[in-house]
Amino acid sequence: MASPGGTSSGSSMLQNSVSEEDLQLLIDQRKRKRMLSNRESARRSRLRKQKHLDDLMAQVAQLRKENGQIMNDLSVTSQHYMNVEAENSVLRAQVSELSHRLQSLNDIIGFMNISNGGFDSGDSMNFFDSNDNFVNPMNWVYVNQPIIASADNLLQY
Repeated sequence: MASPGGTSSGSSMLQNSVSEEDLQLLIDQRKRKRMLSNRESARRSRLRKQKHLDDLMAQVAQLRKENGQIMNDLSVTSQHYMNVEAENSVLRAQVSELSHRLQSLNDIIGFMNISNGGFDSGDSMNFFDSNDNFVNPMNWVYVNQPIIASADNLLQY
């Protein structure tokens, strides 16, 4: 029998077996090449994954550091706030006390004005005489009059 290429059947068998061997070698080479390529790709993937994990760990460390600094700043700010609040409370108490004292002094002056015959708070409230010596206003009128005060009046202030 003649082959389509015009060669004998024996050489055709040889060509087929050589071709099959060459084909098998070519397939094996492609498999090895693909296997090596897959290994390299897997290695690169592991490296990328490790780099990503390292980056995330570094980011966690940085964020923890920042969080610690923020917590420290918050603690300092809270302490300052508490100090200012305490000082504010003291100042409010002092304002209240001084306001009550002022009101008591104004009440005393008002009482003195009424007891003194109603002099006004104008020029007649001069505490210095013609020689610029201090004159105690308690000596003006009713020198021997006692000052009337009771615990009830003091408690309301």
